[in-house]
Amino acid sequence: MRRKVPSLNALLVFEAAARLQSFTQAADELALTQSAVCKQIANLEDWLGLALFARVKKRVQLSSAGRDYAEKIRRHLDKIERDTLELMAHKEGAGVLELAVIPTFATHWLIPRLAEFQSLRPDITVNLSTKTSAFLFPDTLFHAAIHSGTTLWPGTSGDYLMAEDPAVPVCSPALLHRHLGRKKHATIQDIANMPLLHLNTRLEDWRRWFELHQHNNDVNAVNGARYELFTMLIEAAIAGLGTALIPRYMIQAQLDSGKLVVPTDLSLPEQTGYYLVYPEENTALPTLQAFRDWLLSQTHQFNPTDQTTRKLP
Repeated sequence: MRRKVPSLNALLVFEAAARLQSFTQAADELALTQSAVCKQIANLEDWLGLALFARVKKRVQLSSAGRDYAEKIRRHLDKIERDTLELMAHKEGAGVLELAVIPTFATHWLIPRLAEFQSLRPDITVNLSTKTSAFLFPDTLFHAAIHSGTTLWPGTSGDYLMAEDPAVPVCSPALLHRHLGRKKHATIQDIANMPLLHLNTRLEDWRRWFELHQHNNDVNAVNGARYELFTMLIEAAIAGLGTALIPRYMIQAQLDSGKLVVPTDLSLPEQTGYYLVYPEENTALPTLQAFRDWLLSQTHQFNPTDQTTRKLP
């Protein structure tokens, strides 16, 4: 049965005109005449039976239906382009792996180790993009993702990689001196009196830390500035804006350089871990298989007991 799909040329013209909000600029980008662009758009609108653009005097702007259609078409064209470039660059046993990762984990743990994978498999290119929350794989170009949580994502297969380090309080030396004077170690009450910094996705961490160490601090534990990423939280602590709870591996370099200090050794054991997740249909991808095997060998030293593959419905 013939597919009910408009011509690729029409879709390319429409995507450019929608992105640029101009038929003239779309014509320049595509090396076409303005009349050719107008004709392609008109034919596409006739084929669809609805208006994609509203004509306002000498300007055009997307209709609500056109705006929604443009976003969807752009994703599909991006995927077609990416798949085409990947095929053009393909050699026997070679390929590209599109990986979504948590920003701080990528920066502080994965990227410093990727040189080893690259030396082992120079035929595989690993492209990294940051994602801070769960997403649906069919809506993206990603083959797999590394995320932090307590389980795999529903509808995916994957592997438990390792537990996250306990979070420790950290602050700048200047902030510690301002609040403690000559004291070298802070008490829980000292910490409670400091400005506290929070991660948006872990707003209960300070409350949990105070409860764990048997200190009643319900009000102060939720006050203070909030940040979207650990990288932002680390920089805020370095800048002396407050004290933050951060997994130790993320700030070891800053501790070694003296930019951050640990005012007390009382930590917060994390309940989350890191997972490699991917759609079941990607399990047999050679690029993913090679990267998965290498990644599990790297994380085995942090989690030697549980390297099983899991699947959620």
